[in-house]
Amino acid sequence: MAGGFQRRSSRRVPPNAIGGADVSEPRLEPSPAQLTLVSDERLELSPGAFLLRGFALPDDERLRADVLAVAAAASFRHMQTPGGFTMSVAMTNCGALGWVSDQTGYRYSEVDPTSGLRWPAIPAAIESLARRAAAAAGYPAFMPDACLVNRYEPGARLTLHQDKDERDYREPIVSVSLGVPAVFLFGGLKRKDRPLRLALTHGDVVVWGGPSRLRYHGVAPLKPARHPFAGEARINLTLRRAG
Repeated sequence: MAGGFQRRSSRRVPPNAIGGADVSEPRLEPSPAQLTLVSDERLELSPGAFLLRGFALPDDERLRADVLAVAAAASFRHMQTPGGFTMSVAMTNCGALGWVSDQTGYRYSEVDPTSGLRWPAIPAAIESLARRAAAAAGYPAFMPDACLVNRYEPGARLTLHQDKDERDYREPIVSVSLGVPAVFLFGGLKRKDRPLRLALTHGDVVVWGGPSRLRYHGVAPLKPARHPFAGEARINLTLRRAG
């Protein structure tokens, strides 16, 4: 499964937009339990898993243009879970394969089920960033073929889950955080393991693979804030080798 879920709120954002309206209160107060680092630090979270603070910052202007282009070709949507719930996080994809969810299950598909067309290709800047981040974390051969683009609005979250829809668990996951801050939950190999709470900010990248590849992870409910990248939204790029 590539994502947990929460019931969707009634607030609407255009399907090809990457952010919502501005809010008057931009602060997000970190919890004492969260881990914070200064820019350019690399932290090993567990064997094979790393937080690369600020790794994507040099690319953020190009990334914003690329996300807008992807959303214009394949609009954001709130997918349904097999249990009939609507995910609070709006999603779209780029790459040879795209992650989808509906009442028949979680899976990767070569075509966008909304349009019937192939997903747009992974933009060169996003692919390059993912490959460089993977190499910095010890995975120099990583070549993504799927990029799930998530748009979080205030209150949206992902419950703890494992990424298990890919064919080869030897390939890492690369997760890029853009826009407003979020709290990333990085757990253990069992759902009941207490997760580490990581305060992620714009430009942070988390890479996990090897013995940490199937660790549970999620995102705490997003708090109101704003950032020039996407207004009050958080954009997350999650790149994988799915096929």
